[in-house]
Amino acid sequence: MASSLEALFARQQAARWRVAATSADQRRAKLRALLEALVAHRGEAQAALAADFRKAPEEVDLTELYPVIAEIKGALRNLPRWMKPWKVATPMAFFGSAGSILHEPKGVTLIISPWNYPINLTLGPLVSALAAGNCAILKPSELTPHTTAFLRKLLAGLFPEEEVALVEGDAGAAQALLSLPFDHIFFTGSPAVGKVVMKAAAEHLASVTLELGGKSPVLVDADANLQEAARKIAWGKCLNGGQTCVAPDYVLVHERVHDALVTQLKRVFASFYGNTPAERMASPDLARIIHGRHFTRIQSLLETSGATVAFGGDTDEASRYISPTLLTEVDPASPLMQEEIFGPLLPVLKVPDMDAAVSFVNARPKPLALYVFSGDRYRAEALVARTTAGGSCINDTVTHFAHSGLPSGGVNASGFGKAHGVHGFQAFSNARGLLRQRTRFSAIQLMYPPYTRFVRRMIDLTLRYF
Repeated sequence: MASSLEALFARQQAARWRVAATSADQRRAKLRALLEALVAHRGEAQAALAADFRKAPEEVDLTELYPVIAEIKGALRNLPRWMKPWKVATPMAFFGSAGSILHEPKGVTLIISPWNYPINLTLGPLVSALAAGNCAILKPSELTPHTTAFLRKLLAGLFPEEEVALVEGDAGAAQALLSLPFDHIFFTGSPAVGKVVMKAAAEHLASVTLELGGKSPVLVDADANLQEAARKIAWGKCLNGGQTCVAPDYVLVHERVHDALVTQLKRVFASFYGNTPAERMASPDLARIIHGRHFTRIQSLLETSGATVAFGGDTDEASRYISPTLLTEVDPASPLMQEEIFGPLLPVLKVPDMDAAVSFVNARPKPLALYVFSGDRYRAEALVARTTAGGSCINDTVTHFAHSGLPSGGVNASGFGKAHGVHGFQAFSNARGLLRQRTRFSAIQLMYPPYTRFVRRMIDLTLRYF
């Protein structure tokens, strides 16, 4: 495999300068072709994800296709503007010159995507890579074979392999790819694997975008609209069977409204997925856990949590089903609170006030997302300001990720570098500073050697006034 990957990489290296020289119209033509193909093959995408982990077609449309379609449409509208040199103001000390920023393609890029949103998190970064004028090799997860087959067929009909290629395989294929000197690596996955990717990139001094995960908290203040909060928390938690990197991982709720929120969450879970365990297991709207190993891990977190099961708690290993489960009386030191759950378990912890909630969050690694529910705009914004996260919503969950105008990404342990819209375009571009000297004489020439008294005086004036 290594030799075939090296040959593929060499073909893309040979094509990179031709691809880099493409105009905005040429790049938009590629994006438009991808958009039309996605729309035309919508049914095949739905079938592939249903086969991989029984994802509802409506969820495929909302969480897999719509974000990519919105990303493409945004690039089609804005790409000519993004590609133009960005003018910058000229300091007086550089009078006579003009400065601008050129966004040039990085070259040959690698996109390693996860299994939980295999279309969204593969094609979303690809849109940015194409908009920026790069070649790209894609490595989707081996855990979604039907969706990978769909992607291979889709892309093979649109792009030559020297521009866009998809490589299948397990972790060995990913390691072989990481040994190659890519110009940029875009990785979405766990923090543990993110460290491996970053170490491999360091061998070639390649730039990286790491979209990782973490335990994303929800803060619910005493004055929050609990009915609204419950619906949005329950939806964000159970979307894709809880297998969402920005899903609410746990809730910190003011003690005055703890019991009322739990009651609302139980009501919402029942209305979404069924009133009885049998109805919930038969619901077509709850995705299954992707793999037996992940099922066992989540089931173990449930069984060792020591928490009270306020709702749900039902599992079926044969179908990899885990019901939406609400947990109270949670021990913060339990395994449930030490790692990202990545499943439909929702711990709810009581706090005396929002100061305690902030302290709880800030004592832990910086999350990928943080959500605040409050009836007071200023209190909500103050809670956001006192914490750090890759992205946030006030009085909502998850939806910020699909907003193509907002940067998506983490901070420190939850990743770094940003995606979506112009931020994704910048991630796959080198921001090259360019100064044009438009006159034969420039002020800096007054400060060339020899450093006479006049030159020293000019330097003093520059330091003081310019």
